[in-house]
Amino acid sequence: MSAFLARIGTRTVRTRLGTLAGVAILVVLVWRLGTGVLVDGLRRIDGPTLLAGLGIGLVTTVFSAWRWALVARGIGIRLPLGAAVADYYRALFLNAALPGGVLGDVHRAVRHGQSAGDMGRGVRAVVLERTAGQLALFAVGAVVLVSMPSPVLGEVRQAVPVVGLGVLGACAVVLAVRMNRAPGRRAAGRGVLAEAREGLFSRRNAPGVLVSSVVVLAGYVGMFVLAADVAGAEASVGELLPLAVLALLAMGLPLNVGGWGPREGVTAWAFGAAGLGAGRGLTVAVVYGVLSLVASLPGAVVLVGRWYVGVRGGGLGVLAPAAPFPSRPQGRCPRIPCRPSASSSNAGRAGCAGRVRG
Repeated sequence: MSAFLARIGTRTVRTRLGTLAGVAILVVLVWRLGTGVLVDGLRRIDGPTLLAGLGIGLVTTVFSAWRWALVARGIGIRLPLGAAVADYYRALFLNAALPGGVLGDVHRAVRHGQSAGDMGRGVRAVVLERTAGQLALFAVGAVVLVSMPSPVLGEVRQAVPVVGLGVLGACAVVLAVRMNRAPGRRAAGRGVLAEAREGLFSRRNAPGVLVSSVVVLAGYVGMFVLAADVAGAEASVGELLPLAVLALLAMGLPLNVGGWGPREGVTAWAFGAAGLGAGRGLTVAVVYGVLSLVASLPGAVVLVGRWYVGVRGGGLGVLAPAAPFPSRPQGRCPRIPCRPSASSSNAGRAGCAGRVRG
């Protein structure tokens, strides 16, 4: 039994189970609502809509990459903005094209860690950057869902005191665990917390992280409002805002196929509960998914370009591999001057010649 549970807990199995769950959600939605809503959503997308999606995607990607560069700088890793934008586009495309919805971020973390020569900090920079985005979504989402009419308004208001007590209890447990840790582990934990403070909450980084997170979240909501307008949803921005928050929260669940699955299910349910029609909600989710995929397509260009450069660089590397040590200058001694004394001139010249030959 323990071996079975250990096998279930592996990352590969969890990814496959999440993919199967996403497929199951889509199958149930198509079975209940039919394929007409999917075809209708695809038919409504035109050229101007695709250009608008690309524009919104450009804004959100640039600001996300800027947030990543800020966090990396805060924990001591240099990351130019241009390289960050290219790598972020590539990660978005891989997230949209591969199951699980997070493999692009994993690839981004590993590649950044390798290029920076510090795998641990490279991974932590990506984790902290994604954490900043999720914190912004949770904070804004909590305010929206508590203060604005939505299908979950009553449940959220009832859950707020329970969640608050749970957070306080979790903080108390974490504090007790930290106090009872061994000195070595306690120092490691302090180091991670210090990096988080410097990367996210320091005086130098906090304003940029906050501004970028707000702009990125506004871009996601704007994409949802655009999808609702294209799908023909007759609702105001105020009515769509809590529904967009629910859809964005559902997208964070690792139960999807390239981002598809929970988003469509939650959006269909939320639109149905709000009296806008579950079929209309599924159409909105389909349009949003297509626009998100289109917004990530520059990442495919980056992926192909980096692959081509890597292939050419690999070929050159085979022909002329880099030397493991720098070559020494010829014809003279690099460090010890060849100045033999008068009493041992022949021995000095012989020693210098030996050093040059070596």
